[in-house]
Amino acid sequence: MHIHASPGQHRTSRILQISLGVTFAYIVLLVVSGIRAHSLALLSEAGHNLSDFLALLLSWVAVYLQSRPPSATKTYGYHRAGVLVALVNAASLTAVSFLIFYEAFRRLQHPEPVHAGTMMVVAAAGVIMNGAIALLLWRSNRDVNIRSVLVHQIGDTLSTAAVIAGGWAIMATGQSWIDSALSVGIGALILWSGFGIVRETLNILLEGTPRGVKLERVEEAMRAVDGVNDVHDLHVWNIGSETRALSCHISIADIPPSVSERILRDVKECLHHEFKIDHTTIQFEHEVCEVAHGCVIPVSAEEHQHSH
Repeated sequence: MHIHASPGQHRTSRILQISLGVTFAYIVLLVVSGIRAHSLALLSEAGHNLSDFLALLLSWVAVYLQSRPPSATKTYGYHRAGVLVALVNAASLTAVSFLIFYEAFRRLQHPEPVHAGTMMVVAAAGVIMNGAIALLLWRSNRDVNIRSVLVHQIGDTLSTAAVIAGGWAIMATGQSWIDSALSVGIGALILWSGFGIVRETLNILLEGTPRGVKLERVEEAMRAVDGVNDVHDLHVWNIGSETRALSCHISIADIPPSVSERILRDVKECLHHEFKIDHTTIQFEHEVCEVAHGCVIPVSAEEHQHSH
């Protein structure tokens, strides 16, 4: 089989490389500024951005692996590399969020004075940087690997904007606990953002039905094709986040191969246009199929009637 790399993969790789460099520089700025300003919110942002840096790095590696062609030992290629990376990224978000919760709780028990002005300036730079990276990723390809990184960046943009608001509130009220409260909010945002990615990646790895695809609708569309009498043993799954596959048995009349070829072509066109399914394994039958043990034993209609 042949599964081709996305046309925009080279552009996506370049965007990820640029994002890696910018994110690393911002992490250094956050750590230095957070220590000088005694701001847990800024240090939390440094932890969040460190997870982003790792996410970007893993995603860049995954884009490279996904561009490699299938081989005799990897017949589907490396499309699931991006799915595995997305799962690791989402798991790292969970770990970072709980670390932030711990530090925020500790800081609430032992508050420290916070330099709100430094918080606001550094956070403003973060909003610009993370917003720019998120926009670039939004315009690149949209598989689950890239979307997991995009969720990181959007979360960072919102949380750094919250740090600006928190810095203003600290300047206005003089209450340092606002810094810790902001950290808890950032941690909750990180935890929530990772949940959807974990759910989707696990569904792909467990070969569940792709997101947004209803198996009943697929079966109805195939049955509507002229010449299709029945559809059974139907399976639809994701090879990679953007590559769907299908296998099934289709019952047709006892007709010449030239006619069945037309039915097969019509079914494939239907699956491509309505469900974006391009890799199919379809078995034609003109006998009643014994639906047992994976539907592998076709029996004649006469035998089927005698069995009842």
